[in-house]
Amino acid sequence: MDVEEFVRKGYLERTAKDEKLVKKEFDEADYDLARAKDALKEGDFKWCIIKAYYSMFHAAKALMFALGFREKRHFIIGVFLEQLSMEGKLQSSFVNDFRGAMLAREDADYRYVHTKDTSEYLVEVAQEFVTKMKDIPGKAKTK
Repeated sequence: MDVEEFVRKGYLERTAKDEKLVKKEFDEADYDLARAKDALKEGDFKWCIIKAYYSMFHAAKALMFALGFREKRHFIIGVFLEQLSMEGKLQSSFVNDFRGAMLAREDADYRYVHTKDTSEYLVEVAQEFVTKMKDIPGKAKTK
């Protein structure tokens, strides 16, 4: 499935690039990442995992806004990242990291499964992910 099919199905909406929304989402990503790091230091592993995931979520949304798209369903963000990977514009490891963080967030939030190791790993992954998402706009155009 390509981006145009996502638009036809109503999962994505084409929008004009909105620098204010891009900045707002990247600011949220930075805020959540800082809170994840704070939670890790405090030993609050559940909150660390949740905030690390949301830093990635907001960074991915910022990228979508920068490329002229708005998600209409939460799941489409991972699919959108996968499409960028299939087009050679994003390494597949970032798609896998996003999906893994989403699962870890669900485990922490709904199944009360959260560990120090997962928290430390996700903070590292989230840092790399946010940095990468900030680097892509202008380098990638979606089909």
